[in-house]
Amino acid sequence: MRGATHAKWAACAVVVALAATACGGGGDSGSGGGGKGGGVLSSSWGDPQNPLEPANTNEVQGGKVLDMVFRELKKYDPKTGKATNMLAQKIETKDSVNFKVTIKSGWTFSNGEKVTAKSFVDAWNYGADLKNNQKDAYFFGYIDGYDKVHPDKGSATAQKLSGLKVINDRTFTIKLNQKFSTFPDTLGYAAFAPLPTAFFTHHDAWLKKPIGNGPYTIQSYTRGSKMSLRKWDKYPGPDKAQNGGVDLKVYTDNNTAYTDLTAGNLDLVDDVPAAQLKNVKSDLNGRYLNTPAGIIQTLSFPFYRPEWSSAKAKKVRIGLSMAINRAQITKTIFQNTRTPATDWTSPVLGAAGGYKAGLCGASCKYNPTEAKKLIKEGGGLPHGQISIAYNADTGSHKEWVDAVCNSINNALGNDKACVGKPVGTFADFRNQITQKKMTSLFRAGWQMDYPLIQNFLQPLYYTNASSNDGHWSNKKFDSLVDKANAESDTATAVKTFQDAEKVLRDEMGAIPLWYQNGSAGYSDRITNVALNPFSVPVYNEIKVK
Repeated sequence: MRGATHAKWAACAVVVALAATACGGGGDSGSGGGGKGGGVLSSSWGDPQNPLEPANTNEVQGGKVLDMVFRELKKYDPKTGKATNMLAQKIETKDSVNFKVTIKSGWTFSNGEKVTAKSFVDAWNYGADLKNNQKDAYFFGYIDGYDKVHPDKGSATAQKLSGLKVINDRTFTIKLNQKFSTFPDTLGYAAFAPLPTAFFTHHDAWLKKPIGNGPYTIQSYTRGSKMSLRKWDKYPGPDKAQNGGVDLKVYTDNNTAYTDLTAGNLDLVDDVPAAQLKNVKSDLNGRYLNTPAGIIQTLSFPFYRPEWSSAKAKKVRIGLSMAINRAQITKTIFQNTRTPATDWTSPVLGAAGGYKAGLCGASCKYNPTEAKKLIKEGGGLPHGQISIAYNADTGSHKEWVDAVCNSINNALGNDKACVGKPVGTFADFRNQITQKKMTSLFRAGWQMDYPLIQNFLQPLYYTNASSNDGHWSNKKFDSLVDKANAESDTATAVKTFQDAEKVLRDEMGAIPLWYQNGSAGYSDRITNVALNPFSVPVYNEIKVK
């Protein structure tokens, strides 16, 4: 689950940028990429942090590649984010604990091997196994037997998840350790990808050139320079590549990538630098995307400190939220690439998925008069002043933290009420959080793993949840989350999750700031460019002129 606490937020390239010398990626479609697929496009990228094992990739650069090379049981619609069957023919359950999965016939990996039920079960067992040290192992935590395969402490007492059973080539069963009615919708996440036999029998060779079952194959990769992917002509899925391939070029500075884009040496930049946002539309003659993504930024409180968890402190927390002029900050600091948050999820979920505009109500509306009143009624700011902690090493947080503090100071008529508190490095920042050393507010955020309201609430606010950094705890909230997970009807589950979210609102367990948009600029060589709800380009749909 990817929060601001995880590597997904970081640009992972740590090498010298490739000096782009050729125009746009050219028309060579490479091996496996000829015919109707068209030419090859070039896109900015960063080296993946880890080897491209599906359960070991939790950052955006590696995720881009997995999304091109693999297909899972489910796939998230690139426009709506809705989970639809891909390799799954059907997933059946009567109790939201035991699931029977039937996979479609006719699917193969790019080396010709059939994709079977065993391809999934073996992959998931590998991902969960403690000794394999996979960063996304916890995604398998809902499956029965995970505590034996991947215990929190000590050594594993099993190597396979007891909740997974292969019935035949096209059927396997899953037993969970708790009710989770929307569990099937999580199965489009890359950690749940199937793996070919070669992954296990020739692991080192596979790591050098991963073999998957998606619309592209990896032709070559030179770390620090470029990864070349080419269209797989025999791909059996419905979402075939509309181009001949993609050359992912490594950049360590997105300003350099942007310069290459405007000079005609690059086709696509999917992270437009903040300094260029004012000019991007004119620079690129309108070839610019600014679309909502499944990302929310928040401020957390250290509820393990009595001054923040007392009964009166609730008014202070709500008052601080009302003292933040979100509309002004998103306009002036972020050039409208952020949208003021009015709930704790994301607009990309849609109403059916759990997003409810305005759920936060008055508590998220700028109202300096009411903010000042509530904070006074709550006993005033703890110790007379608050701070907002953030990691200073990226250089991307100071400006907005200062703006938030200025807004609070203006609302309270006290220019020392709020100050930014930079922490040297991301590692130091995280260590202070995990060691419960935060004394006041601290920056937080979340990028969805899958488009479900559950993913925005349970990991972050459920008692002792994996990413509950503020250690907020509320029995009513927990009970409603448990009830929602046990619901067999999705609409009822969503409504129950929203009831839990209202508890979060009433207690202001965290302050929602803004939804983050995805941004991209592209050359006149390509068309049909779009970002999916995860803010990643939909590479397979891009067409090269």
